Amino acid sequence: MSNVRGVTEVNGIKEYRYFAGGEWRTAENQKLFDVYRPYDRGLYARVAAGGRAEAKLAVDAAAKAFPAWSQTTPAERARLFFKAAEIVKRRRAEIAGILAVETGSTISFATFQQDLVAATIEQAAGWMYLPKGEVLETNIPGTHSIGVRRPLGVVASFTPWNGANVLSWRAVISPVVAGNTVVVKPSELAPISAGLILAQIAEEAGFPPGVINVVTHAPGAASDIADVFFESPDVRVINLIGGVKTAKMLAKRAGETLKRTTMELGGYNPMIILDDVDVDYAVRTATFGAFFHQGQICLNTRRIIVQRKIAEEFLEKFVARTKTLPSGDPQDPKTVIGPLITPAAVKLVDDRVKEALAKGARLYTGGVFADQIYQPTILGNVPLDAAVANEETFGPVVVVEVVDTPEQAVEAANRTMYGLSSSILAGDTYRAFELAPKILAGIVNVNSATVNDEIHAPMGGVRDSGWGRTGPDSLKEFQDVIWINAHSGQRQYPI
Repeated sequence: MSNVRGVTEVNGIKEYRYFAGGEWRTAENQKLFDVYRPYDRGLYARVAAGGRAEAKLAVDAAAKAFPAWSQTTPAERARLFFKAAEIVKRRRAEIAGILAVETGSTISFATFQQDLVAATIEQAAGWMYLPKGEVLETNIPGTHSIGVRRPLGVVASFTPWNGANVLSWRAVISPVVAGNTVVVKPSELAPISAGLILAQIAEEAGFPPGVINVVTHAPGAASDIADVFFESPDVRVINLIGGVKTAKMLAKRAGETLKRTTMELGGYNPMIILDDVDVDYAVRTATFGAFFHQGQICLNTRRIIVQRKIAEEFLEKFVARTKTLPSGDPQDPKTVIGPLITPAAVKLVDDRVKEALAKGARLYTGGVFADQIYQPTILGNVPLDAAVANEETFGPVVVVEVVDTPEQAVEAANRTMYGLSSSILAGDTYRAFELAPKILAGIVNVNSATVNDEIHAPMGGVRDSGWGRTGPDSLKEFQDVIWINAHSGQRQYPI
């Protein structure tokens, strides 16, 4: 392990503190909670069990740091970001190992996350120099009118356990680039990967105390942290990467306290396969889209809609390829399908598969699990009233639907209240482009998988998949616009 602060080892188990105001702190009464390995459910670490007092301390530290940070020069901010990227690269293998153990991420996904994080931080360093305003037209002679964006204050960011490292950085980068300070509340299922590693890197890179803070909490205590965020007048934005149920609760409270929200939520992501496609390519793309990180990414393909002309060939090859995917210990580089995050997650996936089968669905492969590993599962003829046909199911399960026409495919793709990602595979790219605007999703990938991400792109969802975008566009989510108009002479008034 790197020589990082905030971690001690007791009887072979690492104990982590939380990070606020530039210091690693123990929770009140030295309280800790246990974090378990998804693969074998063994004890992995103990982490500070924060509550109201810890959250308030972190918010106060962020509020104290805000005035100075908001005035920091672009060059200084960029320097810190480049330093952070260097640290991520240096610790690449180590952090990938932590992700594999704490979140069940395969080594391929864990290293992918580290490379994406480093690239994201480096690109974001350039956002410091983007224009923060515009010159406005005016109908009043002799007047100069401009709109200027300025940071808001403290941003409270909720980060998830899946894609933990890359998503924790995403929850921090835009607010901090925009001149805000941040308090991160990581998921209790992966507090190290989803927050504390970020804090370690921020500290080593030299971010001023209070700019980035991370408050961890035990299972069942998230509401205590959230209460402080909503009660504090210093917290101006609630920034969530998570699920729809949580989003609705937070949005309601944000409305009551007039706090801004930006939310990146889940999706029921369709992949349309047209009949002129290269079937072998479609199979490879579908396998990656459906089963990467064992289906625990918000961008995973949940429904495959294939035209009847090629459906039989596609299904035969897709099922055969799926059966070859090796499962097991996520620390083994050969593993493709690792464990689901908790026993409850395994039960939810299995319950939904069994419900679909009981209602008449066809099982092509999978539908079984051993311990925490659920085998990749392909279902067909799934009735629309089955949960797996409508709800985001975080696991390696995909529904295949056969249609006759592209128009029917679009109708099937839009048969959901989600709208995050989608995919259209076709031999004729122009044909796919004609369909793309008809898909009710924030992302349409033509001839690539639903799992696709570039930090500079305006990635985000519509409908029940949330609002707000990543990339440079996201800076506006964390800034106010003030209108400044200056008249060169004396104006005439009607009274």
